[in-house]
Amino acid sequence: MAKGKGGQQDLFTALGPVKRRLIVSSAEIEADAPDSILFQHTVFCQTGMPYRNPGDDMSLWDKEQGRVALCIQAGPVMDDHTGRWRRVGLPYGPKPRLILAYLNAEALRTRSPEIEVDQSLTAFVKRIGLASKGQNMRIIKDQLARLSAADIRLSIQIETQRRKQIQTHVVSGFDLWFPKDERQRVLWPSIVRLSGDYFASLQEHAVPLDERAISALSHSAMGLDIYCWLAQRLHRIKPNKPAFVPWTALKAQFGWHYGRMDNFKRVFRQTLDMVLTQYRGAKLEVSDKGMTLRTSPPPVKGRIVALPAL
Repeated sequence: MAKGKGGQQDLFTALGPVKRRLIVSSAEIEADAPDSILFQHTVFCQTGMPYRNPGDDMSLWDKEQGRVALCIQAGPVMDDHTGRWRRVGLPYGPKPRLILAYLNAEALRTRSPEIEVDQSLTAFVKRIGLASKGQNMRIIKDQLARLSAADIRLSIQIETQRRKQIQTHVVSGFDLWFPKDERQRVLWPSIVRLSGDYFASLQEHAVPLDERAISALSHSAMGLDIYCWLAQRLHRIKPNKPAFVPWTALKAQFGWHYGRMDNFKRVFRQTLDMVLTQYRGAKLEVSDKGMTLRTSPPPVKGRIVALPAL
């Protein structure tokens, strides 16, 4: 019987892919500087897309949290084979969150709103530990098309009586092909171009995220949302003034699809425990009344660089 290091490796291999990602990421995340950084717009860090498919009948999604608001309207795309517009529905689940974080990072890294994704997105999917073939890639391709076609409005309150709003397609242009087999709903842009308004806003409001944490949480839309929310929130809290968030507010932000509060509390606590394995520096306490947030270092330190607008 195998013992020692080999036996530990056998046990590790026997774990499912989700648990393996959590263990590896939580061990590596102690490093001072992450190898790779992803970015999310602060509005998406404080609001979120649907966790599950809301259905083709639902074409409008809106969320508001504090000083920011998000509105997404599903859009159609032109099918070159039929010459007709095709509805693709609202983006939902963890995949569009991963895609958007990747597109944001590539745009900021290259300082260009135009991103080639034909091969690079597949490489990214492999890098964060997801399967790059079969059903998983079909879901990613479909979610990218949904994200590309959606009309998105971002709103940020910058003064007491003044809001700054962007009304645009986050992805303003994309090359698209459809499969010859109409039963396959696979949409795959090779080049996407972030809209000018969104790219300018992203340079001002990008929140850096550790790619390894995103990889570990890539199976959970709620986990990604909680991590991104804490990443943009905790370091802004004043040292001598903790922020308290009641359960009703947490449910409105992360559990709108839960009817009963006790069910939401159970799932939220479990998901938060998973998130905290990836954000070790987060300082917070959960009680029967809600969550108390305390000033904490951001998950990515000393790597935030202001990029000039084009």
